Amino acid sequence: MRVLVVEDEDEMADAIARALRRRAIAVDVAYDGAQAMERLGHTGYDVVVLDRDLPGLHGDEVCRRLVAMGGGGGILMLTAMGGVGERVDGLGLGADDYLPKPFAIAELAARVRALARRTASVRPVVLERAGVRLDPAGRTVTRDGARLALTRKEFALLQVLLLADGEVVRTRDLLARAWDEYYESGTGALRVAMTTLRRKLGDPPVIETVPGRGYRL
Repeated sequence: MRVLVVEDEDEMADAIARALRRRAIAVDVAYDGAQAMERLGHTGYDVVVLDRDLPGLHGDEVCRRLVAMGGGGGILMLTAMGGVGERVDGLGLGADDYLPKPFAIAELAARVRALARRTASVRPVVLERAGVRLDPAGRTVTRDGARLALTRKEFALLQVLLLADGEVVRTRDLLARAWDEYYESGTGALRVAMTTLRRKLGDPPVIETVPGRGYRL
């Protein structure tokens, strides 16, 4: 099991990480939302322990982007706000579980293990179109049977396009659903990622640019 702990209070983050590691769980730590998204752009996690009250890129936005990225990992949201309304809001964002502060480390560890078991048992539907086959659970992509090595960004872009089932996906929607930074400044990087994705998919081309609208597979 691999867990990402996202918590801006250094002592809290390190304490959670140490406790989980003592329970033979691999843990990475991010101390803000931007760092979390950077890690999520390169590494798949079974569970993300996410502080809701992050400065800068808020925990709510991290949760939204993580849900849009897909991949099947669970989200355990932490917050100092423990009221029913806050819990409902957090779960409404796509979090799988919610734990108010303060909490017992033993309970957090138990919830992490339970969430990992639950999310691991749900295998997303394999997506196929034009000879391209994407398995969200196994994080594998093939074209005409040949396996392709994609980065997490490229995988996320391809997944969004396949989910559209031949419909045009607007550029801004691709950025919002598949990118890992503030999408207002990500257009150039998206073009670069799309270029490398097309190259890896090979010929004949399967991703079409629709001028003024977006992309379609």
